[in-house]
Amino acid sequence: MRPVPIVALDVPDANRAQALVHRLGDSCGFYKVGGELFTAAGPAIVQAIRDSGKRVFLDLKFHDIPNTVRASARSAASAGASLITVHAIGGRAMIAAAVEGAGGQCGVLAVTVLTSLDPQAYADATGKPPGSLTDEAIRLAGHALQAGAHGVVCSGHEVAQLRAATGDRLAVLVPGVRLAGDAVHDQSRVVTPGDAARVGATYLVLGRTVTGAPDPVAAMELVRAELLLAT
Repeated sequence: MRPVPIVALDVPDANRAQALVHRLGDSCGFYKVGGELFTAAGPAIVQAIRDSGKRVFLDLKFHDIPNTVRASARSAASAGASLITVHAIGGRAMIAAAVEGAGGQCGVLAVTVLTSLDPQAYADATGKPPGSLTDEAIRLAGHALQAGAHGVVCSGHEVAQLRAATGDRLAVLVPGVRLAGDAVHDQSRVVTPGDAARVGATYLVLGRTVTGAPDPVAAMELVRAELLLAT
């Protein structure tokens, strides 16, 4: 199955976000609203994007006690999000609370290991000895599976082995996707759209590789052409 491309609206205000949605037009039907934009514009930006006929991935990475996460997921679903994120490291009970709060209105994705982290950075953050980030992603994906999550978020480098461990029971969203030759910026583990498609990604998040391009529509066409060849 061909992955669904999602464009990240990593902009500081609603006007810029809506201008980008308008500019991309029919070339994109799914957008990510993250912490920066949601903090500036609130739930209204989710509704505005939905009113333009697009879907919204609300990427706020909830990580709190289960009761708080349950309520947050309920609010996100009511706002009209199609996908939301929680941190898998919050544990099975917290992920399950998010699933309960979402009530089947939106899919809950559990974030495994951030693509900005390499093994040493992850070790520094968790206090664990440096090890395999793939093994850690698979371990956390197990929590997501047991908690009834729709899927997980992981680097494209982990998808093949995660698929081998979990089969098709979890959707997989891959962030940090770049067209060949683009700058990686603050990401440590990036893949091309074709690479992500070939290993079994369900969704791809495209940021500056599209939004920072001189012609974002042309960049989206390149992404779609690459996905067509890969699937």
